[in-house]
Amino acid sequence: MFNPFRIARRLREVGLVGIGQRNADYVLRYNPRKFYPRVDDKLLTKRLAIAAGLPVPELYAVVREEHEIADLHEQLKGREQFVAKPAHGSGGDGILVVNGRRGDRYRRSNGLLMSSNEFEHHVSNMLSGLYSLGGHPDHVLIEYCVQFDPIFDRISYKGVPDIRIIVFQGYPVMAMVRLPTRMSDGKANLHQGAIGVGIDIATGTTAKGVWGSERIREHPDTENTIEGLAIPGWESLLEMAARCYELSGLGYIGVDFVLDRNLGPMILELNARPGLAIQIANATGLQGRLARVQAMEEAATLSRDPIARARFAQQEFAFRRSGEVPRSA
Repeated sequence: MFNPFRIARRLREVGLVGIGQRNADYVLRYNPRKFYPRVDDKLLTKRLAIAAGLPVPELYAVVREEHEIADLHEQLKGREQFVAKPAHGSGGDGILVVNGRRGDRYRRSNGLLMSSNEFEHHVSNMLSGLYSLGGHPDHVLIEYCVQFDPIFDRISYKGVPDIRIIVFQGYPVMAMVRLPTRMSDGKANLHQGAIGVGIDIATGTTAKGVWGSERIREHPDTENTIEGLAIPGWESLLEMAARCYELSGLGYIGVDFVLDRNLGPMILELNARPGLAIQIANATGLQGRLARVQAMEEAATLSRDPIARARFAQQEFAFRRSGEVPRSA
């Protein structure tokens, strides 16, 4: 029998943070609005990351005006692969991934060909703000197309998997990898059907995952296990995520990484309002980990060293230490 009080009590026990609490207790309190452009504008984020010595996909071109669209064909003439995205886009909407050419047509990641006119029309829609926060006119970034690390070959469908790390006051507190599926059309977007897979902060090893409302152990398309995968360069990823606290000036952020087979880890984007599905992927709530960092804030013992913050996270937020090993489905 459905018992809302029992459900509410269980949610409190696992420390699940809801959207209202996230906004009131963390986003509004720790994220000064004056710094939002640092994460909402992908071009500004890229420039700040480069200045801080953090790796990002190479920028090929920026389109700010309608009349500049026609020049893109010549600018991209020697490039078989690239990504076009709105600078203020949200949730992956509008992103165009090109992974080949056939004459004057562009081959999309789903294998379909796009004419030069269709390409120009799509870029024009991005400029108009069709895919951007608030629907305001935007500019378009054309950048390097990530060649995903072969470690994901057996558990991803077509698109590029990414890694999301939640950072609070400079401390990585929770992580997951998002795996594209046939349902998500190759996009690493949970709301469109991608898989969220929990990661043990201590080791960078994947646990079980969530696909929609279903707890899973195997990728639904490849049928290969998603558990026990060791993310390469995990300590470096945590350190880079920790450094994004100083880069952004925001206390509660999501840092998204991609792993390139040749170039290694790169920062894809930052998010001032990261979603909460990461808790479901990890089968535990954020509350306890956030409270641990807040206790240090109250005691004035927060570290200014990103490396020290990353090591603290590995020690304090490990599955094996906290008893948070995801339950069986």
